[in-house]
Amino acid sequence: MKELASDAAQLLPFPIYRELREKTPVRYDEDRQSWDVFRYEDVHRILKDPATFSSRRGLEVRGETLLTMDQPKHTHMRNLVNKAFTPKAINDLAPRITSITNELLDQVASRGKMDIVYDLATPLPVIVIAELLGVPAKDRMLFKEWSDTMVKGVEDNTDAAFAHMMAERDKTEAELVQYFLKILEERRKKPEDDLVSALLDAEIDGEKLQEQDILRFCILLLVAGNETTTNLITNATRLMTEQPAIQDQVRQQPELVKSMVEETLRYYPPIVAIGRVATQDVEIGGQLIREGQQVVSWVGAANRDPDKFDDPDTFHPDRKPNAHMGFGFGIHFCLGAPLARLEAQIALEILLTRFTDIEFEKTSLTPIPSPFVFGVKSYPVTFRERK
Repeated sequence: MKELASDAAQLLPFPIYRELREKTPVRYDEDRQSWDVFRYEDVHRILKDPATFSSRRGLEVRGETLLTMDQPKHTHMRNLVNKAFTPKAINDLAPRITSITNELLDQVASRGKMDIVYDLATPLPVIVIAELLGVPAKDRMLFKEWSDTMVKGVEDNTDAAFAHMMAERDKTEAELVQYFLKILEERRKKPEDDLVSALLDAEIDGEKLQEQDILRFCILLLVAGNETTTNLITNATRLMTEQPAIQDQVRQQPELVKSMVEETLRYYPPIVAIGRVATQDVEIGGQLIREGQQVVSWVGAANRDPDKFDDPDTFHPDRKPNAHMGFGFGIHFCLGAPLARLEAQIALEILLTRFTDIEFEKTSLTPIPSPFVFGVKSYPVTFRERK
């Protein structure tokens, strides 16, 4: 959207979302040839109706993934994957996530300052995902580079910029496929206690996952798992430095960490927009959307709709209920949500336990160059270590 073209707008897009939600809740953007939808009720309707609003579109990993599949294949695939991605399997990771978080903070504790993105929010999910997939420690930062490329948006709204972005993604995807093919080959010969081995073994009604399905899932997990969690932890820290009272309240009431994470997902969501394609002519908000047209649901605007949330532009760490759509909604609700939530809860709890007076170290911020993602490339902070 033109309104979000500047860095300043990308760093704080919510006033723009509010204006668009109030003035043009459903509108057609001629430049992008796409419909934009901003109200909670309309976004909710779109995300819960995959038959009318399909997930098939052209910007993800080549071939179908869980993000781009429609029913009934989506349910079948998700059930297979869930066999290897159960709540128990995620909860069993808590001690390891705690250990990794403390190890990362040990490296910066004596300095009294760190970059939340570089020192904590990036390496934590990268290490967790890498260990889940059985990736050696030496390849972790390579994983991060691949992940960044796969979610990077276009620098400007031109055919040349789009072609460059797609060429970068194609190259990165090819490298990822070759990398995971080697891991699959190794796990077939010698299974280990990791997600790749579990995916190779997963079975429903005698049917196992195809190799291409496993490859696409591994790439999806890498990209979605790293980016979302990194931005969730960073955005929560950013909130605590912009509004220090939140930091003090949650430190005094650590039981609020869980609801604070949920409120961050509403107030500063890592993903602010979700794309779909209309499968038939349909009316939304009094506008006729034609079959085949692109529809973008602006979750970042819907999450602050006053018709759904009381006092929507105020951050309430104890907000309940909180029916935000920070992880999407419906059949495509984020598969990795339990892991992202757990990582953020543990990271923030330890951060607040070990450090006080966490403050933003004044510098210019650079937004992540994607209209669908809300986050910053770097977020330096200072702090005092609690003795």
